[in-house]
Amino acid sequence: MPLREHLREARRRIMWVLAGLGVGTVVGWILYPRIFAALQDPVTRVSDAGQLEIALNFDGVATALDMQIKISLFAAVILTSPWWMFQLWAFITPGLTRRERWYTVGFLAAGVPLFLAGAGLAWWIMPQAVGILTGFTPENAINLITAQLYLTFIMRMVLAFGVAFLLPVVMVGLNLTGMVSARAWFAGWRWAVLLAFVFAAVATPTADAISLFALAIPICGLYFAAVGVCALHDRRVTRRERRDETLSAGGQAAA
Repeated sequence: MPLREHLREARRRIMWVLAGLGVGTVVGWILYPRIFAALQDPVTRVSDAGQLEIALNFDGVATALDMQIKISLFAAVILTSPWWMFQLWAFITPGLTRRERWYTVGFLAAGVPLFLAGAGLAWWIMPQAVGILTGFTPENAINLITAQLYLTFIMRMVLAFGVAFLLPVVMVGLNLTGMVSARAWFAGWRWAVLLAFVFAAVATPTADAISLFALAIPICGLYFAAVGVCALHDRRVTRRERRDETLSAGGQAAA
């Protein structure tokens, strides 16, 4: 496919993604009270435990409206994850045969749970992170957290973890297109491990080793699992090519 066709295909897929996000945003707007309560839960836990007087502070006239829009978009990304993952897959694998397009089912079956698992891991880390970070507040002091900064931080964390867990399906997708071989993925495993720990150090909200390893180790495990799947695919392709060459050589000999 020439460059112009790639750009046209990318624009078409982006428009479909935006349409799906628009529908998801409407649903997120309706579910906003429940979503906000869930995002506020880490702060509520600290306050209910009596450890500290803590509350979210909306420090502007339009801040509440701005946050409702952002949270609705955040919910849309989560709710429409199967849709935009399908569009991503359709873009990076447009040249697959009809048989190989069945891999789309496998891509979504693996990608959606992985994305949700990464988001769930971030959600599991957040209460501990909030408890640790707010624990540095001096005694007899009130911690008024800026709502916009707090909620934006949590939403970015959840999405960052979810996208990080999509690494293996993207690797397999690139391997299926023939762009990257399993050998090439394996040759860069040292850089992959380094980048996984760097990403975990930047993405995790606390400086403790538990949060760091809780994200970095799963990413490394998923990376090597994806390399194994790519190796199986490359072996199958090599076997098929050898069989075709044998049949072709046999036909030429008979002629």
